[in-house]
Amino acid sequence: MKKLSAFLFLSLFLTQFTWSQTADTAAAKKLFSGVFPGIPGKDAGAFMTALTVKEEYKLGEDSKKQPGVPEGTVTKYHMADSKIYPGTQRDYWIYVPKQYDPKKPACLMIFQDGQGYLFDGSFLAANALDNLINKKEIPVIIALFINSGDKGPGTPIYGGHDNRSVEYDAVGPAYPKFLIEEMMPKVTALYNITRDPKGIALVGISSGAVAAFNAAWERPDVFGKVVSHVGSFVDICGGDKFPNLIRRTPKKPIKVFLQDGANDADLIFGSWILANKQMASALEYSGYDYKYVFGAGGHSLHHGGAIFPETLRWLWSDYPKE
Repeated sequence: MKKLSAFLFLSLFLTQFTWSQTADTAAAKKLFSGVFPGIPGKDAGAFMTALTVKEEYKLGEDSKKQPGVPEGTVTKYHMADSKIYPGTQRDYWIYVPKQYDPKKPACLMIFQDGQGYLFDGSFLAANALDNLINKKEIPVIIALFINSGDKGPGTPIYGGHDNRSVEYDAVGPAYPKFLIEEMMPKVTALYNITRDPKGIALVGISSGAVAAFNAAWERPDVFGKVVSHVGSFVDICGGDKFPNLIRRTPKKPIKVFLQDGANDADLIFGSWILANKQMASALEYSGYDYKYVFGAGGHSLHHGGAIFPETLRWLWSDYPKE
């Protein structure tokens, strides 16, 4: 349990509950105390509601195991030697579809908060990849699922004990460098991966979505696609600056998918709903190839998981399937 970030812990273990909009904020603060010791009471209640709001989204058939569809392999690894984030440890997993041919470069998807995307029952990314690759609706894709570092200062204002906010919320070159120099070589040492940026996608939820977009923004020569689920483009460590940067910077070759919901968080850092609308507006203004889906969900993977197969079809519609 100690290796899970505070957010991943909350996502995996609290979304089974429904929290009343009128719930006692003191009770919420007490529940959060172990992971966010400095969280204000008002934020504790609002964040708990956004995490646990009842959602009607369900996984479709393309996100479930199907008879006759070859299952890819998922192999777990552990990293404890980061030079960019020294002193941290993390688990990561590599998914390889049965259709992978070492003679042909495969595409690559990198999932932040990887354990959630793999094992959260509201998402189950490997099933969707198996099914859509089998139907040739997306190219052959190898996926890297990464957890954030286990030890660190936590989140600004809220505090904590993990390195997730340092890695994901902080915009700039550090996390892209970590991916390119420390994580991607662990995949390319084993598998034949394309060097075409259009064939490499980044996926993230909440602060992980900021990390995904930031990496593509900093290094569009490496990363050409981004999927953001309830992205934290608010004032935590600079993610709120992206809408203005998108408007005032020459267009970059990045394809972007954004998902958010009407019950997302409104906290001391800002409104997630307004922040994602600002991102979509900026991408529209600057002529990006993007898609923005706004639903009724909260701060979770439920909606993103329900539409993930369709997200994949859209994301990879510009890439050869053979």
